[in-house]
Amino acid sequence: MPFANVNRTRIHYQVKGSGVPIIFIHPPMITSRMFMYQLKQLSERYQVVVFDLRGHGESSYSKESVTYGLLAEDVRELMDELGIKKAYIAGYSTGGTVALHALMNYPDRFYGGILISAMSEVSSLSMVGEIWTGLQLASLRAKRILAAALCAANADSLETFKGLYTSAIKGDIRNQRQYLRQSYVNKCTERLQEITAPMLLLYGDKDRLFHRYAQILHDGLPNSSLKFFENKRHQLPTKAYDAVNRVIREWIELVHPTARERLAQGYTVSPEKGLRDVFPPLLEELQPEQPEAELH
Repeated sequence: MPFANVNRTRIHYQVKGSGVPIIFIHPPMITSRMFMYQLKQLSERYQVVVFDLRGHGESSYSKESVTYGLLAEDVRELMDELGIKKAYIAGYSTGGTVALHALMNYPDRFYGGILISAMSEVSSLSMVGEIWTGLQLASLRAKRILAAALCAANADSLETFKGLYTSAIKGDIRNQRQYLRQSYVNKCTERLQEITAPMLLLYGDKDRLFHRYAQILHDGLPNSSLKFFENKRHQLPTKAYDAVNRVIREWIELVHPTARERLAQGYTVSPEKGLRDVFPPLLEELQPEQPEAELH
């Protein structure tokens, strides 16, 4: 079980596979175990990095209060520790906001970002109510109740629930509450235009509470592609992992610098079935113009 001393905190992490790195960021309470299907499938083509944020799972308690900025700094320092110069960063739910802060604060370290059921602000009453309830439970030190509810919502089987829950309850409720509270006090919508790297936005079409956040991100990010998964809700990493992982692979193959270099040299894009419907503007941008036929 590998650990690294990162930013004055002992961080538990896993690395699997080789190739272009992708770093995944989890939301409060649950841990990097959330990305077990991404670790398994995407590592066949990429170097996948998952880690428990400070105060979560196997990582140690943080004496410093957990903020999005501090967590983004942890990502950068973990990359330094692992010798990763540049990567894609992916965040799920609130973990997506951490990914946004990393992209804004350290733009030269990332090829692009993948936001899964994510938001840049909390501006709906129902979402505010959910966070308030979570904070109250955290204040009462009801860690097991809160962890059980979140893990049950994200589990696709009893076995998955047991793994998520066992990992979640190892965290420190003080740091978990600090991370959860960041959704209340920290918004970055007004800074989205600073992120010029390509961004992939993934949402379930039945996750209607988050449709507004998908649109806010799509409108605010200068270079984003938006995909809704049919008949899926919020918990895409565990409940729609095959489709999610396929789209992530397809998107990286399109936007990664080596792909652009090949296209600039005259190669053509031959996307898999359905890809042109997902990323039509991107494909038009990448596909080199064909010379006009000469008139005779």
